[in-house]
Amino acid sequence: MEEFSAEPAFKNRPIINVTQYLADIKGWTIDHARQMNNHVTQMAAAEGLSYDFDKAVVANSFDAHRFAHLAKQHGKGDEAEEALFNAYFTNGQNIADHTTLASLGESIGLDKTLVEQTLATDQYAADVHADIQQAQRYGISGVPFFVVDNKYAVSGAQEVAVFLQTLQKAHTEWSAANGPASLDVIDGDSCEVGGDC
Repeated sequence: MEEFSAEPAFKNRPIINVTQYLADIKGWTIDHARQMNNHVTQMAAAEGLSYDFDKAVVANSFDAHRFAHLAKQHGKGDEAEEALFNAYFTNGQNIADHTTLASLGESIGLDKTLVEQTLATDQYAADVHADIQQAQRYGISGVPFFVVDNKYAVSGAQEVAVFLQTLQKAHTEWSAANGPASLDVIDGDSCEVGGDC
């Protein structure tokens, strides 16, 4: 099996904390970056999530995305994303580390050896590059970022009302464009909705 050795554009920086990294890349003061992280932590807590940015490890997520594509192929995509979020935001695990990813895979029911073997190659790299290209077409420059019906976007940590309004608008437009479902029905013996036959 050929070892995957492409150099990622973003280097892992586990020796600095997320607050310092955010301040560095955004040109913010440490205090402002800390306030932003505290705001996100409070919003997460309001939804029952526990975020700890003091423990988070600055890491390139490319291989984590490959891991997510592998998991999706095995019907475990949602579980993989939850495991990655928990590992990064709550437990302070390095999501670029292949041993960490293999353990996360095992915890959601994937074969640990399969995860290790997959990450040792460039498998799913093209899928991740395609995701990156699609994000660039949308103009996405940060996360979180949500696209609804390829027409609307919600950027950043937002209140539930913002998501609800966006989803309702997209659904209204979709319904107007597609109309109600119409079926050409051939009648035969059947049971009524209440169970009468």
